[in-house]
Formats: sequence, C-alpha cells, structure tokens
Amino acid sequence: MKQHFFGKIFVLLLLLGACKSLQEKGNDQFLSGEYQYAINTYGQILEEDPDNIEANQVIAESYRLSNRIEESVPYYEKLVEEEPSFEAYYRLGLGYKAQQEYEKANEAFKLSEDYTSDQEYIAEARRQTKAIELAEGISDYWENYELVNFQELNTAGADYAPITSEDYFYFTSGRQASGIYAADGSPYTKLFRARSDGLRVDVNGIQALPEFRNEEGLNQAAIAISPDGNTIIYARGNSLSPKDLPETALFASYFRGAGFTQPIWMEVNEDEFWWNSTPAFSPDGEILYFASNRPGGYGGIDLYKATKLANGDFGNAVNLGPNINTPGNEMFPRPAPDGKFFFASDGQPGYGKLDLFVAEVNDEGEQIITNLGPSFNSKMDDFAISFTEYPKQGFISSDREGGAGNDDIYYFEDKTPKPKIVNVLLNVFTKQRVAGEPDAVLEQARVVLYDAQNQQMDGNFSNSTGRVRFTLAPDENYTIIASKSGYFSKSVPYTTNGKTPDPSTLIQEVTNVTLDTTIVLDQLILDKSIVLENIYYDLDKADIRPDAALELDKLVQILKDNPTIRIELSSHADARATDAYNDDLTQRRAQSAVDYIVSQGIDADRLVAKGYGKRQLIIENAQTEEEHQVNRRTEFKVIQIDQ
Repeated sequence: MKQHFFGKIFVLLLLLGACKSLQEKGNDQFLSGEYQYAINTYGQILEEDPDNIEANQVIAESYRLSNRIEESVPYYEKLVEEEPSFEAYYRLGLGYKAQQEYEKANEAFKLSEDYTSDQEYIAEARRQTKAIELAEGISDYWENYELVNFQELNTAGADYAPITSEDYFYFTSGRQASGIYAADGSPYTKLFRARSDGLRVDVNGIQALPEFRNEEGLNQAAIAISPDGNTIIYARGNSLSPKDLPETALFASYFRGAGFTQPIWMEVNEDEFWWNSTPAFSPDGEILYFASNRPGGYGGIDLYKATKLANGDFGNAVNLGPNINTPGNEMFPRPAPDGKFFFASDGQPGYGKLDLFVAEVNDEGEQIITNLGPSFNSKMDDFAISFTEYPKQGFISSDREGGAGNDDIYYFEDKTPKPKIVNVLLNVFTKQRVAGEPDAVLEQARVVLYDAQNQQMDGNFSNSTGRVRFTLAPDENYTIIASKSGYFSKSVPYTTNGKTPDPSTLIQEVTNVTLDTTIVLDQLILDKSIVLENIYYDLDKADIRPDAALELDKLVQILKDNPTIRIELSSHADARATDAYNDDLTQRRAQSAVDYIVSQGIDADRLVAKGYGKRQLIIENAQTEEEHQVNRRTEFKVIQIDQ
C-alpha cells in the first residue's frame, strides 16, 4: 500500500564511521521522509561495508516507515546480531510476520522481551504472538466469493481505493504522474473516474477527475463522495513544496450551482501536523469516518468518526475505541447499510500486513471483529473494500503477488451456486357429493390458499372442469378453503413435505412438480339430517370417548368453516329399553356432545342438543346388533342460516 497513508516519523540517528558525505546525504534524506532515496544512498555504503550498523539501521527503518517491512528483514537480522534491542527484535518479528514466517516471528517477539523492562512493550510483543496464534484459525467470512484482478484497469504503478457513485467509478492511480514520491520511489497519485455499471467499468473512458483539477507534485488519494453526490472529500499531501502543508490532510469540494468548488482544508483535520486520510461517508451522509494519527489514540493510525454540523462541515471527531483500533494501524473505513463496519488493519489478528475486517454486533449486543479470511486477504496489504451491490459484489485493493503493479484493484463476486428451483403446481378440483351417485364436478366454487401463518396467498373460482391451480413451495404447510353458496364450506390442510425431489439431485435450474387434490362439498339444506359416523358411547353412559371426540372434531371444523349456520345435534337410541330411559340417555348424550363442541371454541348459541330416544328409528323391528347400531346414531342438521 502507498506510503502516503503513513505519517512522517522521524528517528534520531547517531551516524559515525567512514563515508561521511554519503552518511550526511542519506541522513538528510531519511529525516526528510525521502526513504527510498535514503535506501539507495545507504545501500552504497553497505556495498563497501556490509556490517555497517548505521546503514543497516537506516535502511531497515526506511523500509518499515515506507510500509515495506517485509523487505527490512535482512537489515534487522544484522542489527539483532550486532546490537540487539527490543526495537530491533520487535520490528524483525513484524518483518517475519509480514512474510508469514510465523515461527521465526514468534521467536523474535519472545526475544524482544529480554531487552526491555517496560511492561507496555512486553504486552505489545505478547499481543503480536497472540495475534499470530489467532490467525491460524481464520476462515472465510463469506463462502464462495471469487476475487479477480481487474487487469484491464490496473497499470504498472499504483491503482487503488475505488468507489462508485452515480454511475461513475472513482479511484486513485499513479498514471499521468507529475513526479516521484521520494518516500517509496513511486509516482505521485491523482484521482480518476470512468463510467460504470456495477462491476462493469468503461476502462477506455478513464479521465482525470473533472470536478476539479488534480494538483501537480503531490499525492491525491482515497476519494469519498456523499450519498447525494454534492460533497467530495479526499486526502491530499506529501507535497514537494516547503510552503505546502507539512502532513497529509482531508480536503473537501462542494457542488455549488454550476459546479464543484476548489477543494479546501477541512476543520476536522484540527492540526496541520496530524495525518488524516481514507475518508468514507455513512450511508445517510451524516457521519464522516476517517483515519488519523492524532494524539490520544491507541496506536499508529486509528479510525475516527465526525458528525455533520449545521454548516454542512464535519466536526467533534471521536475515536472508534479499542475494540476496532489497536497499537497497529487501522484505516479505510467502510460502513455498510446493515450496520456492519468494514475496515483495514495490521493490528487485528491477520496474515501480516493490512487485512480486511468486519465489525458487527452479535445477538448479545457485543461488537465482534472478524477477519474476512483467505478469499480476501493475503500476506501483503489488502484494503479499501467498497461495494457495488452489498454484499454480493464490489472492489478491494491489494499489492499481493501476481498483480499488474504496485497496488492493484480487484473485483469480487458471490459465486455461490444458485439453488435449484422447484415449483409445486397444485391442481385443486372441487366436486359436490350427490347421494347414491359418483361425486360430480362443482363449477364456480371459491378456492382460497393460505400459508402456515394463515396469510392469504392466492384465490380463484373453479373452472368448468372444477379446477383451480396454485403455485406452492416445497416443504411448506398450507390450508385450502373451498366454498360456494348452497354448500358447506370446507377447509383442508395441505402439505408439500416429502412430495418434491431433493434439489441437490436436480440438473435443471427450474423443475415443476404437478400435484392434484380434490375437495368435495356437501349441499347445505335446512333440516336435512346428516349422520355422524363412529360416535360410540359406553353402555348406559353419556361421556365422550376419545374415538368419538375425533369424529366430533370434524363437526367442529364444519362449524368453523361455516360461521353463519346454527345446528341441532341429536342422539338416537335403539328400541330395546323404555321410552323414559332412552329419552334421558339420548338427551344426556346429545348434551355431552354439544358441551364437547363448545369446549373446542364454538359459541354455545349456535348449538341445540336434542335427545330423540327411540322415536325416530331408521329400521323398525331391528333384529340384529348391526341393525340396532343403525338406529343408535348421532346426527346433526342445519336449523338456521344467518345472512
């Protein structure tokens, strides 16, 4: 990742020995933040004197301070061999960690503790070893995501920090450079844009940012655009001019009528000697997130947020706290619309340098930090995530091996295989029961489909063949209600569980399964008796037996399906006892049945209990037990229909 995201950190050097003029030149370059030049100068000294401590120290620090700590390893190795110290061993451990030489890194961190009594230093060394241990268990945050180098866009220089806004793709690039950034020897960067649609970018139409002119001889990077498109904020710094600002700062440009204003230094920077960069807006545009090395933080660079003020500027910056921020560096914030917060860090447990992380609140209200895993992160810098369709696709930046140049832009997509779709096409046939004849087609019956939550999903009238067709989902429960004037309405449960093939066995993207079911409606005729089958009582008793309750539940459902009817429920005896006995027994049995139905939620006013004794025999002079059973029956009839 480009050095201008790290502040100018000056180290006091004691330069002694030969090659006085080269050392003075290299020292000036180092103290000016021209780390690449210092590396070149002190490299000449090492060619003549490989064991020169000062040269090894300056080159090691120059690589570290220009974010190339993996290249500092041989120089720190020389330092710990000749002049061991906590700083040398600790930074050697960081170098090994960046190379994913975790065993060597742990050894270096452990040895660093022998050269200090400062408990904060010791705690930091142990935190690094703990981070390496935690990194061993990192898995992919999102499965089946594919990361691809955007080869058509990337150049041999730096290309990074892309965002999209209003059908445009904005990014930082070293193309069309106007000078060399002396800290790492790379070209200065500018802001560019091209038309885009999702991940599709018009790479042939890339142009320098037209809203305002890119300045020459400095770095302009990490653009953020407000959700309404009226505010542009970006980082600007590392100028060659001694009259310019001494440190990287945030600048803002505002849309005013005919165009954007010239960028101005933002008050949220607070101090010109503080490093501020990598801005991002909240989804509603009311909060500005950014990275800063201002005093009072938890490490080198921390993440902050500032709220929008009445004048449209941002202020009252607040540190995001020690759960996100570490003694390392955190930057490139990216708040998501669902409340998740993405960022880059080299201090959280990761693979060595900057990794991408997400902070989210779990069910217990705790903020959990998760590494996005090997699909997104490498041993090099991985940073600046943005989304074109959250969270399915977007961009990141990385200087991992195999890229086109320094930092490259990569796009990612969710490649999870689309689930095989199974549609259940249910044919519901409505029929009417005709005594002594096969069930006949019932046209123009109203058929309504309800889901498991009793929400209506569909409904229609049966056609000339008595059919209504619904589309259902696999492994779901439904209720179907059929009704027609002059007929008892009927509701029936229906399930698709176990009636469709396993999607994993399917080849086609869409499979239609056709099923049939039939609902038979009975005519609703006033005072017509309907026998309830299988309603049995123990001898000389009126208690409702469990088997009788199951049959009465069917009548309960009829009453629920037909809320406008009132019925008489009657009990009949055979002719083998006295009239008085049979009248009393059948009345008690009828009342017992009514009481059970009321207990199931039916209004008692809709029910009349009537015991007819043996006065309505179906078979006169019954002789066999079967004939007596026909006479010993329970019936109901509709006695009233409310309109």
